[in-house]
Amino acid sequence: MDFLSAYSAVNQGHCHPKIYKAMVKQAKKVTLTSRAFRNDQLGAFCKKLAQIAEMDMVLPMNSGAEGVETAIKVARKWGYKIKGIPDNKAEIIVCRNNFHGRTTTIVGFATEEQYKDGFGPFTPGFKIIDYGSAKTLQEAITENTTAFIVEPIQGEGGILIPEEGYLKKVQDICQANNVLFIADEIQSGLGRTGKFFAYQHEAGVKPDMLIVGEAISGGFYPVSAVISSKEILGVLNPGDHGSTFGGNPLACAIAMKALDVIVEENLVQKSAEMGEYLKDKLLTISSNHVKEIRGRGLFIGIELKPEAGGARRFCEYLQEKGLLCKETHVHVIRLAPPLVISRKEIDWAFEKIKEALTTL
Repeated sequence: MDFLSAYSAVNQGHCHPKIYKAMVKQAKKVTLTSRAFRNDQLGAFCKKLAQIAEMDMVLPMNSGAEGVETAIKVARKWGYKIKGIPDNKAEIIVCRNNFHGRTTTIVGFATEEQYKDGFGPFTPGFKIIDYGSAKTLQEAITENTTAFIVEPIQGEGGILIPEEGYLKKVQDICQANNVLFIADEIQSGLGRTGKFFAYQHEAGVKPDMLIVGEAISGGFYPVSAVISSKEILGVLNPGDHGSTFGGNPLACAIAMKALDVIVEENLVQKSAEMGEYLKDKLLTISSNHVKEIRGRGLFIGIELKPEAGGARRFCEYLQEKGLLCKETHVHVIRLAPPLVISRKEIDWAFEKIKEALTTL
């Protein structure tokens, strides 16, 4: 049983028949036109995603990292063309323990040394602050700050959830300083946390730019997108940015059906209900290994005490028992099953997890 979901890429479950059918249907027509020519799937996809996110414009890409790179380029150009930052002076603020991708630019502002080892020199223009501290954000902003990129929940960081009200404070600070508030929802979005987007757990919060990926294709194809307003995404002119495969008709057909499945099968609500059920069961486990259990929806982390010897051995034990999960940041077991999971399946998995935490 898969309790990782390919880092949320298969929120809809493996090989969902409706998404598969949409893929095969489109593959028989045309798969790639490039952005040089119009195709009849791109506009429909952009409209559907824009309506779901309640924003104006969508720029499709392929991988999550490409989505983040796109957001960085848009933020910088917005800073120069709209905010009036002097050329080559734009700063973007990011958080410690972030995970936004694997390109050289992105790993350059990571704080995990393994991600950076051997890949320098790195792109300048990024400032790193503590995650969850609105005060630190306020202090880091200068007249050259163009954007703040943040994960509403840090998945790779260990399912780290900021205090209630953090994102609202972030939004207020960004608005007061004319700084773009960019939410990376590549892992946490599309139902994973029991809301369509994780930022929606706080009332009154709306990012200026939203990055999505992973589950937007249901695991069938690399698809990502940046979503924003006309004022922000509109800074890009034809030729400024592009992608041969981004927004191709096959990707768009798959993504539209993947979004439909989330809505039609009530996977957001199911994530909230099944996540609460799983978390409540996990909290009944009495184990000297466990430091904390935290999460939202079906995005749960079991943090172990240092003396437990690391999460890896527990994940390997669970693999032998037929349950696939993944350690992160040494001491955290990350649990993120597909959102189609049933109570019966959770009960089966729970017994394996309990066995691992109480017998190893």
